[in-house]
Amino acid sequence: MPYDIRKTQISVETIWHERGPRLAVPLRVGTALAIIRNPFAGRYEPDLMPFQAELRDLGRELATELVQQLGGKDKIEAYGKGMIVGEDGELEQGAVWHEAGGWAMREVLGQPKAIVPAAKTVGGLGSRLMVPLGHIEAAYVRSHFGTAEMTIWDGPRRDEIVFGLVMATGGRPHARIGGLEVSGISAHDGQR
Repeated sequence: MPYDIRKTQISVETIWHERGPRLAVPLRVGTALAIIRNPFAGRYEPDLMPFQAELRDLGRELATELVQQLGGKDKIEAYGKGMIVGEDGELEQGAVWHEAGGWAMREVLGQPKAIVPAAKTVGGLGSRLMVPLGHIEAAYVRSHFGTAEMTIWDGPRRDEIVFGLVMATGGRPHARIGGLEVSGISAHDGQR
C-alpha cells in the first residue's frame, strides 16, 4: 500500500546564544516533516508491519534532505523523531515511525549507536509536539538533551499523520550541568 504525501516541510533554526556569550559557530536545529494520509483512519488494522516497512523510504528521504540542510552528516550530533496522528487514527498507527524513521535516520547518518528519542500524540490541526533530542552516539551526554518543536499549521487533518525527524549540530548553547562530555564517549555501545 503506497503512502500518499500531502506536503513536506523542512525548517532550520540558527541559535547564536541563550542570553550567554555569543557562540563562534551557531547551533542549528532542523525538523523535516511529512503529512501523509492515514490508510487506517477510522478503523482498526491488526497488521501494521507492511505500512511500517513502506515508510522507510519516506524516512530516508526526509533524513537525507535534513542532513543536507544542516551541512552534512559529519555535522549532526543530536537527533529525535516525532509523530502526530489525526483524530480518526490511533497512537499505534503513528508508532510505526519508531522503526521506519529511526532506521532511516541511522542509515543516512552512518549507523550511530544511541537510541533515537521520540514523542507521539493524537491531535488536530496545528498541534505542537516537543520532540526530545539526544546525542547520536551516547545516551548519557546531558549537554545534548534538548527539544525541538514540530508543527504544521494545517495538519494533521482527521485522516492524516505527521511524521517528523529532528537533528541538531550540537548540544544546548550554554550547557554546564556536568555529566558525560562528548570527548569522554568511550564504550561506543550507545550508552556511554
